[in-house]
Amino acid sequence: MFSIGDFARHGRVSVRMLRHYDALGLLRPARVDPATGYRSYTAGQLARLNRIVALKGLGFTLEQVATLLADEVTAEQVRGMLALRRAELETALAEGAARLAQVEARLRTIEDEGHAPDVVVKQLPALRVVELTGVAAGFAPESIGPVVRPLCAELGRRLSTADVTPAGRLTCYYEQRAEDEVVVHAALPASIGPGDLNGLAVADLPATRAATLVHHGAIDGVLPSWQAVVRWIADHGSASAGAQRELYLDCPADPAGWVTELQEPIS
Repeated sequence: MFSIGDFARHGRVSVRMLRHYDALGLLRPARVDPATGYRSYTAGQLARLNRIVALKGLGFTLEQVATLLADEVTAEQVRGMLALRRAELETALAEGAARLAQVEARLRTIEDEGHAPDVVVKQLPALRVVELTGVAAGFAPESIGPVVRPLCAELGRRLSTADVTPAGRLTCYYEQRAEDEVVVHAALPASIGPGDLNGLAVADLPATRAATLVHHGAIDGVLPSWQAVVRWIADHGSASAGAQRELYLDCPADPAGWVTELQEPIS
C-alpha cells in the first residue's frame, strides 16, 4: 500500500489532484483509515490513474473520462486515441512552426529595407529540362510548399527509371496562369535518350538575362531574398521578363543549410 503522497509521486500527479479524483469517484483510494482519514493506494491502481491522465491529455472532460472508464476502455483503445492525438499535436506544431517562419520572414523583409542586396546580373543559357508540373493556389508559402515538395520527390523517383542523363541541378520555376493559380515546375537539365521518359515532360527554357541572388537557409524563408531582388530590379530601371527560377545549389538534410540561387529574368 502507498500513502497518498507516495502514490502521487509514482503517478506523477499532485496530491490535490488525487483528492479531486476521489471526490469525483474517478479514483477511490484502496483504503481510508477510519480514524485518521489517511488514504492508501495500491500499485495496481496506477493503471487506472494512467488512463485518467491519458484521457485528460486527449482533451476529454473529467465527466467524459468517468463515462469512458465506466465503459471499461481498454489499454489498446487508449493507445489508439493517444496515437491519434499525438498526430494532431504534431500537425499543429508543424503548422505553428511554419506560421512562425513566415512571420520571421516578413520581419526580415522589414529589417532589410534600405540594405543593398548582393544581386548579380547573369546571362543564363538555354536549357532543355525534364519536368513535372502542378498547380498551386497562389504564391503564398502555404500554397506553394505542399505542391513543390511532392513534385520534386516524384521527379527524383521517376528519374531512376527514365532514359535521361541529368546534366545540371534541380530547378523550380513558377508561372502565374490566373489571378490565384500558379503553375509550379520541378525541372532538371538533362540529356534525353530515345527510350521511355517515365511520364516526364520535356521543356526548353530560353536563354535569358537574369538578376540573381544567393539565398542561404530554408526555402520557406525565401521571401526577404525574393523581395530584395525585386527592389533591386526596380531601383536599376529594369523589369521582370519571365518566370522566376530557383536553382538548388546545395540541399543538406537540415534545411537551414540549404543554398539556393534565385533567378529573376529581366529586360
